[in-house]
Amino acid sequence: MIGWWAAFSLTIEKFEALLNPGQAAGCDFSPLVQCSANLDSPQGSLFGFPNPLIGLAAWIAPIVVGVALLAGARFARWFWGLFWLGFAGAMTFVVWLISQSIFVLGTLCPWCMVTWSVTIPSFLAVTAYVLAEGALPAGAAGRRIGRAMLRWVPLVTVLCFVVIAVLAHLRLDVLGSL
Repeated sequence: MIGWWAAFSLTIEKFEALLNPGQAAGCDFSPLVQCSANLDSPQGSLFGFPNPLIGLAAWIAPIVVGVALLAGARFARWFWGLFWLGFAGAMTFVVWLISQSIFVLGTLCPWCMVTWSVTIPSFLAVTAYVLAEGALPAGAAGRRIGRAMLRWVPLVTVLCFVVIAVLAHLRLDVLGSL
C-alpha cells in the first residue's frame, strides 16, 4: 500500500504541475529535496509517460497477492517466478532511478525515496521467498540460501539504505545543506 500511495502522490504532483506550470510542487522542500526536478526531467518519463503511472499499475500486483495470501490462496511455482521477475524489473528500475537522482539530477525526491524504501525490501523478501520455496531453478543450494536470506532481509535492507544515504551525502553534501 505504501508504494502505491507514493506512486499516487507523485501522479497527483505531476498533474498539478501540468495544470499549474511554474508553481512549486507540494513535495518541493529545498533545491536538494524536491519532486519537481525529477518529475520534469527526461528520467521522470522514461517510457514517454510519467513514471509514477508505472507504480500505480505495478503496485496493485503485490497488494492483490498479499490479500490473496491472507485469504489462504496458494500460487504455482511459475506464478512466483513471474512475480519475482516483476520485482526484479522494479528493482532494476529503482537502482537506475536512484543513480539518476543522485548523480545526474542532483536531487532527492521525497515520494521517489518512499518508493525506493518499499521496493528494496520487497525485492529482497520476494527473492528470498522464491528461492526458499524452490520457485526459481536454483536447486537445493538455492533453497538453503533463500531460507538463510529470509532472516537477513531487514539487515540487508538497512545496509542498502545506508549505501544510498552515503552515496547521496558524498555526491550532494546532504548534511551540509541542512
